[in-house]
Amino acid sequence: MPLETKAAQVYMTETIAQIAGPYLILTGIGFLLSSDFYLKMILDQTKTDRVTVNLSGATHFIVGMVALVHHFRWSSAFESAVTMVGVAAVLKGAGLIAIPEAMMKSPSMKKSGVALSAAGFLAAGIYLSVMGFRLYAVSVH
Repeated sequence: MPLETKAAQVYMTETIAQIAGPYLILTGIGFLLSSDFYLKMILDQTKTDRVTVNLSGATHFIVGMVALVHHFRWSSAFESAVTMVGVAAVLKGAGLIAIPEAMMKSPSMKKSGVALSAAGFLAAGIYLSVMGFRLYAVSVH
């Protein structure tokens, strides 16, 4: 496989950030606006259909692996954050496939946990979006 140019590496980091960032922001907004729904979803995980759990695991794993195959870099905080998105997806997917019962145990979460999760999703999403689109804007001008 040919070595990637620095420009190609930067482009891939930006691209993944531009996709993952808005998704994480939207998830954080969802946790804030529909906190009762997400709290119930988290607390009722053990009632989830087994096929849905497996399909969710496959989706997480495949999306994470696609990201990692194209991006496994740790040279900067931004590159590391983008790589961690792929790592987190692979780990969640692998867990849902290999140890679904353990992964689906309902944590004892309250509304404050949903709010904290929302804050985490928003912070990560804003960071990835700002960095991804900022670098993109700089590179096209």
